[in-house]
Amino acid sequence: MTTTNKPNTLFWVIAVIAVLWNIMGAFQYLSTTLWKEEMLATLTEEQQLVWNALPTWHVAIFAIAVWSGLIASLLLIARKKWSVPLFLLSLIAVIVQMAYWLFGTDAMEVFGPSTPVMPAIVTVLGLFFYFYSKSAKAKGWLK
Repeated sequence: MTTTNKPNTLFWVIAVIAVLWNIMGAFQYLSTTLWKEEMLATLTEEQQLVWNALPTWHVAIFAIAVWSGLIASLLLIARKKWSVPLFLLSLIAVIVQMAYWLFGTDAMEVFGPSTPVMPAIVTVLGLFFYFYSKSAKAKGWLK
């Protein structure tokens, strides 16, 4: 007799949320790269200066955060253990990206006091998805 270690319903709910969240991140990345001019047109002149001053490496870190997170979430749905290191890579990239955005630019002054809200949400969710994927792997739900 063989036993299967199937994930519970909450696993599937969290995995779907992870995919949807990371799709939104991918859209955000695309809107700030491919559709940058359209995005900049919605900002004030001061805000545009902050965006245009971001170094190329910041955009690269953003790409790593978004695409590794999206792949990790798809692998989580597929119940693959590779989701764990990819969620970790995404989390590290998120921390670097958000730390620079908040402390290496004038974003806090230019965008206002609510500026840290989204970076905090992104970081907390990145932490959650990483540790949840580690837990799922430890429970034998990922192969």
